[in-house]
Parts: sequence; C-alpha cells; structure tokens
Amino acid sequence: MNHAQLTALGRALRLLGEHGEALSADTPDARLHEVKGDLRRALDLLEESVTTAAAATRCPEHPNGPVDTAAPDLCLLCETRRRAARRLEVDGSSSGRPGAGPAAVPSRYGVREDRPQPQQRWLPELWNGREWQLCGTPRRDRREAELFIAAQRRAPRAAIAYRLVHEFTDYEVVRVWGNPVRVDIEPLGNM
Repeated sequence: MNHAQLTALGRALRLLGEHGEALSADTPDARLHEVKGDLRRALDLLEESVTTAAAATRCPEHPNGPVDTAAPDLCLLCETRRRAARRLEVDGSSSGRPGAGPAAVPSRYGVREDRPQPQQRWLPELWNGREWQLCGTPRRDRREAELFIAAQRRAPRAAIAYRLVHEFTDYEVVRVWGNPVRVDIEPLGNM
C-alpha cells in the first residue's frame, strides 16, 4: 500500500466513523444512501490497496503455506518440523527405526559426513613490500574477485602488486597484476 492509498483509505474510514456517530433511529433514507455510497468507496479503496491473498495459516513464517488442520497454527510445514523433532526425542533417530542410530564402533578415520567438503574460493591478495597478504573477503566467483582487484588498483592508495589465488583443495596463483618488489623497511639498508 503506497502513501496515497493509505491517506485516501484513512480519510474514507474516518468519514464512515463520523457517519456511524451521527446515526440514530430517525436518520433519513437520503443520509443512509450517502453512507452506503461512502461505504462502497471505502471498500473499493481497500480492494485496490490489498495486493496479496489472505493468509491461509496463522504462521508468521509461512502465511500462505500448505494448511494442516491438526496443527495449532494451521501450518503443515512447521507441524512437519515439530513432528520430526518429537520423533527424534522419542526414538533417538531421525528415521524412526531403532537401528538407524550412530555406528556401534566409530571409524578411526571418520565417516564422509564428518570431513568438510572442499570449497572453491578466490582469494585477492596484495603485495605489502615483504609478503603477500589477503586484501579482501574470499570470493566464490572468479569474476567478482577480479572486479574487486580492478577496483583496488584504481584506488588512490593502491599497492605495488595484486594477485588472485585459487583455493580448492590446494592453492594456485591464477593471475598477478604488477611486479612485487622486496622493500627493506630499514633506511639505507641497515648500515
């Protein structure tokens, strides 16, 4: 609902409130027809301003989700989650079968789900004069990382060199911008 609709609807409802206060047993029919017209205008304004369907459930997370009449909030999705949690409390397993719990003897090396999956990331790094250091957030997209480095190179206080490192299960330098030069931090070479 935009501001104009909100203002018009508020004005129409205030007018209806005034009509309601002025009603009495001897109100003439002409006045009742006027109230009827104002009521229709208010309903039309309300119809124009409402853009979504009425909520099917009382769930704030899934107001238009599937309905479960047995659930207290009528939400099938939340009720399914609650049932799974209750089943886990009772059985100790998510599938409901007594033998579906953890293995009796844990593996020395762990199971596949225990090991982290390799993640592909692109690391933007800058040369600070002595070593490469991370200069931005690791990115999941190579193009986004290259655009970040291009923006860093255009900055007023750009570094001597930048590089893009591909991290998957190992590290690989993909591209280097500029020439890294080793800079001695002591003046006159520490003489």
